[in-house]
Parts: sequence; structure tokens; C-alpha cells
Amino acid sequence: MRVFFDIQHLYYVPQYLPVKDELESRGIRCEFILYQQELLNDVLLKFVKDNCLNFTWVKNSDEARHLYLAEKPEWIIFGNAFSDVKEINKYSNTALMEHGIGPKATYYEVSNSDITHRFVEGEHRLNRLKEMFPEKLFVDTGYAKLDPIINQTLEKLDLARLGLCPEKPSILYAPTFYPSSIECLPKNFPELLSKYNIIIKPHFFSLVKKKYKAQRKRFDTWKRYDNVYLTSINEVSALPFMDIADIIISDTSSTLFEFTALNKPAIWCDFYKVRWSYRGIFKKRLKNRLDEDLKYFAKVAQRVCNIEELLANTVEHLNNPQLKESDRLEMTELLTGKVDGLCSKRIVDYIIGSPAT
Repeated sequence: MRVFFDIQHLYYVPQYLPVKDELESRGIRCEFILYQQELLNDVLLKFVKDNCLNFTWVKNSDEARHLYLAEKPEWIIFGNAFSDVKEINKYSNTALMEHGIGPKATYYEVSNSDITHRFVEGEHRLNRLKEMFPEKLFVDTGYAKLDPIINQTLEKLDLARLGLCPEKPSILYAPTFYPSSIECLPKNFPELLSKYNIIIKPHFFSLVKKKYKAQRKRFDTWKRYDNVYLTSINEVSALPFMDIADIIISDTSSTLFEFTALNKPAIWCDFYKVRWSYRGIFKKRLKNRLDEDLKYFAKVAQRVCNIEELLANTVEHLNNPQLKESDRLEMTELLTGKVDGLCSKRIVDYIIGSPAT
């Protein structure tokens, strides 16, 4: 049996690696299909080599489709929608493992494709997807990305090696690229939390896309502070930083749901830099971009609407991490599903037990 993983973007990979490890432990060959991207090929190549992955390059989705039809692997796992899958389905099982569990509407909309299976995180999402797409096969497995933290198989990061103080509590700031809180935070943001380490883990797009150069400029300002570590483009996975952080600050990133599933406190920045095309008479576009699941952020995290509230609540929840704990546990079961380190095993059990196409 062979399982192919479709890697449209490098930041999809951390979701796949625990499943890949479980598959290979059972003698199943895994192949990662990498999409060539201008200025990023070296980053992609370094990552797959560092992680000892079998890989094949493709130029675009058309070339990937031809590859899948020629190779006919038993399974192909996608991290996002993929067009014209009907022909592929004749020869291969296709499955969706969404690359995040955030509140954007695309989480649900991507199932409006011909990918036949989907591995889902929790009862709430399972029921919504079944109602929206009754003809599809949905399997509640939990969120495999978190398995390495739960199973303690990650190599522990050394704060001192990051240039941070091991005696200080650590804050993980993990904003998404849009809509984002980055430009709303002041240039001296790290100074306002100088008693704490601040690890900044931007979204991949914030680091590579031209339209987000203002965000990179803000990062360059912040990283000059002694209490800041800014992750590089080569540090693809947020998991090692989630593992050592005591609290997370985020906005509309799915990392917030992931972090609170570890029963750690979170601060939700409900204030964003919004493009003119999403304001005024166009504000409906922003509403359409975000799903109703955004309301659950206020359950798992402390909602703040400005920098003053952000600073005060960050300190309060660092000192009292038990605040909102019951809400975190309730929402984790609802939105992330089982957090027991066995999600990858459930996915692989299903792959092996499913009949061939």
C-alpha cells in the first residue's frame, strides 16, 4: 500500500507527519507531493530532507493530477480542496485532512469538492459537515497534529538557545495573516511585556507574500528586543513552541484552538487590521470569510478588544491559568475531539480497514 500526501503549501505538513509516522510503522510507504514555488523551493527541500521524507516535485495541480492518475496510489490525502478529483477517485481513495481547525468559513466549504472521505475533529464539526454534505464520508478521528505533544515525542526546545530567559514565563504570539492583529500592536509591544519571553510564530504567508510586507516590518522591529524570539521560515511547525509556551496570544488563527486543547490559557485579540475592501459597505466580505465557529473563541480564550486589555489579561491569565479551564475542556471535546495521542492511529486504522477503490 502507498499513501500520497498532497502538499500545496509547506505549512500543511505538521498535520501529516504523525500520520506518516504511524503509516510507516506499519510498513506502508508514504510519498509527499511538493508544489514548486518561486523563492521557496530551497525551504521545501531542506524541510523534507531534514525530516527524511520521500518526495516528488510537481509544478502545479494539473501535473499533480497526472501523477496521481499514472501512479494510482491506494490513498491520497489532501489538506485543501482539489479540483477534478472524479477521475482520480476511480483508482485511489481520496481523503481530506484540513490543514487547520480555525473559524474561517473555508473549513466547511472545502468539503464541497469530490474528495470522498474526510477526517474530522470532534462531534460538533462532524454533525455540521454531515448536515451540509450528507453524501460524503466523515470520520471523527480527532486532530492528529497534536499527537506528538500528547505523546511527548517532540524534542524539547531550550529557551536559552533561543536567546530567551529560562526563568521567565513564555508567551506564544501566533497571529494569522488575515484578518490579523499584527499591525494593531504597537512597535514597543515586547517592552510592555518585558517580564516575559515572547515567541512570535507568524503564519507562513506573513513571511513570504508581498502583500504582507508591513507585517514583516513590524516583526523586524519586535525581534530587536531581548525578550523576543521570532521564528524563521524554516521553522515550519508551531508544535515545539506550543509545547514550551505558558500562554498564547492570537486572533483568528486555528493555533488558538490547538493550544487550548492542551488545556493552556489563551488570549483572543478581537481587533484586526482590515483592508478597505472589507470595510464599510464591503464589511459583509469579512463576515463571510469567518465562520460562526468564531463565537467559540470567547469560550476557550479571554477576549480582548485593545492593547490595554491585552496586556492586563495576559498577566492575569499567566498568574491564574485555571481561569476558563472548564470552558477549555468543554470546547476542546466539542471542536477538537479526542486529545489522547491516538488520533493518527485512528486515521491509519481507517485507511487500512477501508476497502480498496
